[in-house]
Amino acid sequence: MDSERHFGLGLELVLTTSELAEYLGVQTQAIYDLRTDRRGPSGIRVGREIRFRVSDVVRWLDGLHEPETPVVDEGARG
Repeated sequence: MDSERHFGLGLELVLTTSELAEYLGVQTQAIYDLRTDRRGPSGIRVGREIRFRVSDVVRWLDGLHEPETPVVDEGARG
């Protein structure tokens, strides 16, 4: 079943563990380690495999976002 058909059925795209690891630029084992430590994105067990909804991955990544620190211009002192 291709992704166009998934969207036509109202289904959200899901990633495999290896696809998520590739997207994040980490080893697959890092995803398993994050899940073991309960620090990774929530997943869905499908048989023996784990799948990750794109929306869950985005939510997880947003939660990791570090707040911006204001840049202080040292030369602007009066």
